Amino acid sequence: MSSTGELRHTALDALHRSLGATMTDFAGWDMPLRYGSERDEHNAVRTRAGLFDLSHMGEITVTGPQAAALLDFALVGNIGAVKPGRARYTMICRADGGILDDLIVYRLAETEYMVVANASNAQVVLDALVERSAGFDAEVRDDRDAYALIAVQGPESPGILKSLTDADLDGLKYYAGLPGTVAGVPALIARTGYTGEDGFELFVKPEHAVELWQSLTKAGEGAGLVPCGLSCRDTLRLEAGMPLYGHELSTSLTPFDAGLGRVVKFEKEGDFVGREALREAAARAGQNPPRVLAGLVAEGRRVPRAGYAVVSGGEVIGEVTSGAPSPTLGKPIAMAYVDAAHAAPGTPGVGVDIRGSHEPYEVVALPFYKRQK
Repeated sequence: MSSTGELRHTALDALHRSLGATMTDFAGWDMPLRYGSERDEHNAVRTRAGLFDLSHMGEITVTGPQAAALLDFALVGNIGAVKPGRARYTMICRADGGILDDLIVYRLAETEYMVVANASNAQVVLDALVERSAGFDAEVRDDRDAYALIAVQGPESPGILKSLTDADLDGLKYYAGLPGTVAGVPALIARTGYTGEDGFELFVKPEHAVELWQSLTKAGEGAGLVPCGLSCRDTLRLEAGMPLYGHELSTSLTPFDAGLGRVVKFEKEGDFVGREALREAAARAGQNPPRVLAGLVAEGRRVPRAGYAVVSGGEVIGEVTSGAPSPTLGKPIAMAYVDAAHAAPGTPGVGVDIRGSHEPYEVVALPFYKRQK
């Protein structure tokens, strides 16, 4: 929200409306939910390519001689070990180990990093980084208004982008970024995304966003590129087993509770916020995990939603965190935290309580979908 309580608009707002987008309030931003059929948009990303406006994401720049040391203290990952031009998925936790947000950190130069936070948590992350920067020779800068973010995702995305840039896309690894120009627009070109497909995220100045979107649209005409909203982004990330803050991640969960303990790097030098609590959480998870994040695939047609109870033998054994129809599988799917005794793939007798009816579900390993490399 803006300071006046009104929804914030991205630089592409008028363009979305001209395309007939259905808009929705997302974390205080007026964002496109869909342009036409969310199923068609989803399938386009899986088989061809989709174009997303992600300008609601929160960019925070950290610079200075001790930028790496600050981020190593403030976050759970080993950020100092990230080479310039590479990116790392990590988390920022409270002292009690609870997750404040999951992040991507790009090392832009030796002493310059860009932290990308979820829109709903950007202010929380900014405030925490500023507070944790005390005593470090580093500056934390709010750059949310300095960037627009456009993503092109799907198997046709490398070909589409190659036609607009001379940057070395073939040499650009997953979770890496490089500066370049796309259709004449200066951009940070990152090989990252939230769809389970190959693709790119392009960080540009807001005043260049419309020009870049239009250039990508034109370049993608022959490849089946379509504009995509937040609705299909959610079903794409769900199929790919990717967590969403406020659903699979929260302050009441540690990374170990979420099955993402791998992001916590105890081996790095020095202390970091939450280290002690996370050591205890790691020990608990290793000995007797409470609930485990599992995949559920419906045997019927009814769709589970966040908050629905997972049941077995008349007992509640868990709770759905995300659920939706899966266009790729052709069945409703869900992620859910379930008791460890019922979390193994193929566990019989598991269902979801959908308005009083216990609908049968198959327990499966995550992710539901993995692209062919």
